[in-house]
Amino acid sequence: MKHWNIHKALNLWHAALFRSFFKWIWMGGTVGILSGSASAIFLIALEYVTDTRLQNPWLLYLLPLGGALVSFLYWKFGKNSAKGNNLIIEQIHNGNEAIPLRMAPLVLFGTLITHLFGGSAGREGTAVQMGGSLAERFGKWIKAGPVDRKILLMCGISGGFGSVFGTPLAGTVFGLEVAAIGLIQYEALLPCFTASFVGHLVTTQLWGAHHVHYPQMIAPELSLTVLLKVTAASLVFALASICFSELTHALKKLFAKVFHNPMLKSVVGGMLIIGLVFIIGSREYLGLSIPLLTDAFHQDVPTFAFLWKLIFTSITLGAGFQGGEVTPLFVIGATLGHTLADLFHMYGPFLAALGFIAVFCGATHTPIACFLMGIELFGSDGAVYMFIACLVSYLFSGYSGIYTSQRIGISKSHLISVPPGTTLATRRNLLFDKRNSKAHHEAEETDNEK
Repeated sequence: MKHWNIHKALNLWHAALFRSFFKWIWMGGTVGILSGSASAIFLIALEYVTDTRLQNPWLLYLLPLGGALVSFLYWKFGKNSAKGNNLIIEQIHNGNEAIPLRMAPLVLFGTLITHLFGGSAGREGTAVQMGGSLAERFGKWIKAGPVDRKILLMCGISGGFGSVFGTPLAGTVFGLEVAAIGLIQYEALLPCFTASFVGHLVTTQLWGAHHVHYPQMIAPELSLTVLLKVTAASLVFALASICFSELTHALKKLFAKVFHNPMLKSVVGGMLIIGLVFIIGSREYLGLSIPLLTDAFHQDVPTFAFLWKLIFTSITLGAGFQGGEVTPLFVIGATLGHTLADLFHMYGPFLAALGFIAVFCGATHTPIACFLMGIELFGSDGAVYMFIACLVSYLFSGYSGIYTSQRIGISKSHLISVPPGTTLATRRNLLFDKRNSKAHHEAEETDNEK
């Protein structure tokens, strides 16, 4: 009788696993089809508007008007869509704010306008927001419960990311890692992989959208000298990610404080971009800057290309233009790596590939996803170096990042105390308040001494 009860329990256990397996294959696959189709439409349209801008240089002068139009649409119709990726992350954690379906067409149109007129932005944010909003709508349609809707949102992130970059494995883990630093919810592993893999297939095989291809990494022999150089370069990559995140956040606050009208804010931002183009005499930092990115692997790039791309992108996003941060982070990292190669006497494309993934890792705190992306894009020959670069950049980027709604699930060090539920935004505000309090206290002491 006892053995029969055990056998019955095992059968029920396996039946539950099979139901869960087929349930998430279906649900994750559906999200993959939706997000993959949206990414394909976006990539095809993005290629068209980019070619149009290159063939018509005068379009740059309409950038302020394009930014004003996008800001007006978000102000008039966007509701909470302006939060972008942070809204999706907040919904995963709290479930308090609904993600409107209008987020998908708004971010699609806004990003295309940004790239048509020359704003420096990426595409990851667009794909993730479209995937998240479509996944949210699908969850409402099937009347999914709170837990399932949370997993569906993670699927939307994975499906959007994996399909827009052609990296299904990295997309899978990115959806698992990005919500909470240091924590991975393995319950969502199967649905996120399904969404990312199906999304990638739909984008490339069904719609025929193309991705950028990079050369396979040629890694040097393992030695103590090489390890020390890679570690030192990775520290610089972490610093670059901090600079990008902090400058972008600072400019967003500055623009919002100085220009209360969101349309005026975008007009001024567009004018600044036009002014920078004339100052440096180059347009290679506009849009995605894919030619600059590929040059980092095949030929020389300007020494301070990474810095100019960082500034162009921070101003673009800070002024309210739409688009992602990730492709600009790729460009910043690859060009910085190429520049550091001369300093460290190393092969340029090798450090460019490490910078490509390490700067992205430092800004998003997703080391496993970035490591897998490196293998998917550059091959496994330098896997050890890629892992070291991601690990060092992840650790030394601290808690500065592009997604302020990310929660700190587990502290990066037991020497750093982080209260439960702390986000990057609350930690930044806490540090800012402490600095202000300290400065105020020092000022009072100075006055008393006088």
